[in-house]
Amino acid sequence: MAVTDLFELYQDLHRHPELSGAEERTAAVLARELTGLGFTVHPGIGGHGVVAALDNGEGPTVALRSELDALPLTERTGLSYAASGSAMHACGHDLHLAAVVGAAAELTEDRASWRGRLVVLGQPGEETLDGALAMVADGVHDVFGKPDAVLAQHAVPGPVGRIGHSPGPITAPCAELAITVHGRGGHAAVPHLAVDPVVLAAHLVVRLQSVVARETSPAEPVVVTVGSIHAGDAANVIPDRVRLGVSVRSATDGALSRALTAVERVCRAEAAASGAPVEPEIQTVRSAPATINDRQLTLAVRGAQLAALGPNLVSWTPPVAAAEDVSHLAEGAPLCYWTLGVGDRGTNHSPDFAPSPEALPAAVRALVLAAQAVFAPGR
Repeated sequence: MAVTDLFELYQDLHRHPELSGAEERTAAVLARELTGLGFTVHPGIGGHGVVAALDNGEGPTVALRSELDALPLTERTGLSYAASGSAMHACGHDLHLAAVVGAAAELTEDRASWRGRLVVLGQPGEETLDGALAMVADGVHDVFGKPDAVLAQHAVPGPVGRIGHSPGPITAPCAELAITVHGRGGHAAVPHLAVDPVVLAAHLVVRLQSVVARETSPAEPVVVTVGSIHAGDAANVIPDRVRLGVSVRSATDGALSRALTAVERVCRAEAAASGAPVEPEIQTVRSAPATINDRQLTLAVRGAQLAALGPNLVSWTPPVAAAEDVSHLAEGAPLCYWTLGVGDRGTNHSPDFAPSPEALPAAVRALVLAAQAVFAPGR
């Protein structure tokens, strides 16, 4: 597939973002492209998930994974192909998907360079951390068999084409909480007759930061983020509840468990201090384990990329606090997941996020080199 055609595909995906669980068009585009390349395609796995395979003789089964979903953001990049509406590819999943199609096309055209089965996994619901598990529950690996290696990459701000590897943990374990704190509603003119849950929530937002600042070892990073607050509908009404969305992530499972215990304690204590009439409700909405790379596979993939691209573009990277659910798709198979620099226009999950056009061929090249490293005889 020519670079111009691939970039047109990327622009089309970018213009038409779909939220987690609603990736119908995106999945259909992926299925169409892979069918055109000669893949056997099975859509509708775990929702809108796609699994496709191309056989090329005896050899290992290598899976390339990409996400399908976008985020609930209004784009402000100013790109000529910017999305309109309240959804946006603000995390690079459109780039990942176009790169997987480009890599599949290149490997299809150069079958002499590899032997085995090439599988593409188009995963829905990555942003909600439930898509991979849904595909597994729907028997994704019953279709073409369990892969011998799973390869994936993720766009990050940084020099275009810079690949970062970690031969162990690379993303953090994470839990997302829905917290409801209760008050007693009333008129804004008589706050003494009410229990104001907005004030309670404000104290809670600040107090939760002490879980990181004063209850966590500096050697064991923890991040607590209050990403959403919903309270009331009118300025002259004290509401009776406030809902908060809280993300907790850490370097280790143990640190995550301790942080979650502390978050619950702080919520209950602040509610008691405010005289809340009802205990807070604390629900774990979703969670994901750490993404842990297979050391041997990572060294092989990094070696191939390093030999072809040089040390200026291939480096080691420390684990990041972002969360992923790709490890569910590996299901015990060796996994290699790396970061890919896409420029410095905005950060992931920002309405200004805009990968450089040069990042797309770099992403394709990284995937092709990684797949060839696994397919190579003697691996």
